[in-house]
Amino acid sequence: MQGTMMNYPLTLTHILERAGKLFPKQEILSRLPDRSLHRCTYGDIYRRSRQLAEALQKAGLQRGERVATLMWNHYAHLEAYLGIPAAGAVMHTLNLRLAPKDIAYIANHAGDRFLIVDDILLPLYDQIKDSASFERVFVVPLSRTPPPPGTESYEDLLGTATGDFTYPQLDENDAASLCYTSGTTGVPKGVAYTHRSVFLHTFLLTTADNFAIHHADVLMPVVSMFHVNGWGLPYAAAMVGCRMILPGPYLDAESVLELIAKEGVTVAAGVPTIWLSVLDCLEKHPGRWKLPPMRVLVGGAAPPLAVIRKLDQLGIRLQQGWGLTESSPQATTNQLKAHMHSWPQDEQYEVQTRAGIPVPLIEMRVVNEAGEVCADGKTMGEVQLRGPWVAASYFNLPEETDKWTADGWFRTGDVGTVDEEGYLKIADRAKDLIKSGGEWISSVDLENALVAHPDVREAAVVAVPHPKWQERPVAIVVARDGAKLSPESLREFLKDKFAKWQLPDVFIFVDELPHTSTGKLLKGELRRRYQDWKWEK
Repeated sequence: MQGTMMNYPLTLTHILERAGKLFPKQEILSRLPDRSLHRCTYGDIYRRSRQLAEALQKAGLQRGERVATLMWNHYAHLEAYLGIPAAGAVMHTLNLRLAPKDIAYIANHAGDRFLIVDDILLPLYDQIKDSASFERVFVVPLSRTPPPPGTESYEDLLGTATGDFTYPQLDENDAASLCYTSGTTGVPKGVAYTHRSVFLHTFLLTTADNFAIHHADVLMPVVSMFHVNGWGLPYAAAMVGCRMILPGPYLDAESVLELIAKEGVTVAAGVPTIWLSVLDCLEKHPGRWKLPPMRVLVGGAAPPLAVIRKLDQLGIRLQQGWGLTESSPQATTNQLKAHMHSWPQDEQYEVQTRAGIPVPLIEMRVVNEAGEVCADGKTMGEVQLRGPWVAASYFNLPEETDKWTADGWFRTGDVGTVDEEGYLKIADRAKDLIKSGGEWISSVDLENALVAHPDVREAAVVAVPHPKWQERPVAIVVARDGAKLSPESLREFLKDKFAKWQLPDVFIFVDELPHTSTGKLLKGELRRRYQDWKWEK
């Protein structure tokens, strides 16, 4: 027997229509390069996104062709998010923090036909224009800079639209956006998200048992919109019609805090390093900002226990999600189950350090080296996923099949445990685990413990080859301003938390640690830096 429901395609045009027609007066605020504030509404975004879609079609853009963006978080990027897919094309966000040669490689591999670029990013564009083959380049005049020769004005492009625009007949399985992995484990790989997958992931972000993005929120994505669709938050904001604060190129702690306090932000999202900087800034300037009650969404890396505690003391509730480019990105959510709310506060904090339980529609399993599914909270294995917003292949890389199991699960490359309650704890990336004397040591556990020290700002732990034990942990530590640390004091701080053989043999003190464009520690660079460490005999 067949059901009697309508076959209603889940396309992003529905989000655009809903935002424009139900919430036309709701404000979107963007910080511009001169630090002034640009204000517009969803009504404006609706009109201009449709102009963009029509103009792209008039420019000859065909269904499924790619339009790249090289942009910060602001109103025009939101127009691209909604307008490019509405034209039947694919929005490809380029990661502006990558090396120019990598940006050019990604643009060429994706076959990007057009580029929309911020005028303040033209110096970066100049470094890739001879290597990347864009047919037309449109410049967003954030600083009112005239487009240089060989480029065109984004506003002039919109001006070619007549307003007589009808959406093309879209299939919900058409690609809507394209993002590339950061390339920390090899060549960057493209993931093409469909209208359906983005639509379902957007719904997920609005559910009460997840991040509960709703109309009354004031949402500020500090996470870059060039990174995995800005975690899907711009689409969620448009779907529910909430006020959105877009910080532009100013992601330093003081600028972030200024917007949070002035605009009454209720939800902000970013990687843990952002919130570490924010906490440092608050400690240096007590009483300078009066923060509203808010939720902080964290992803990209596990938040240290010390960060969770400090945010809670400020009345800020941290919510963690875990995932990756291939899962759009969210695969788990860290919500306490009902019976956990009666637990002691320290036990609740400990649960919050875990990646959480799978979100609805996502299946997750941990598989050990013997191929067995494990859920005892102790046995480590590779985390594998499947679901409607998990990638089934990479774009234009048919030979890349080793990331999927024979029975159709995506192999994340992360290693972790799942406990009896179903909570995932990420132990490490497979390549970051330390194998010493036949036993595994989690670099993440050591890092989180080190960051809990009051004088430690940031820490990384990497495996260094050892002549006797195969590998040993080495800790690279950044001290807080004015603090004096020693290997002895840190070893003493850790000794009650780990077995003696798990403790780092060496502590190296540095001024800063290398990070990826999205705030993750560059462990590979640190391993290369210290791989020839001379051990004492």
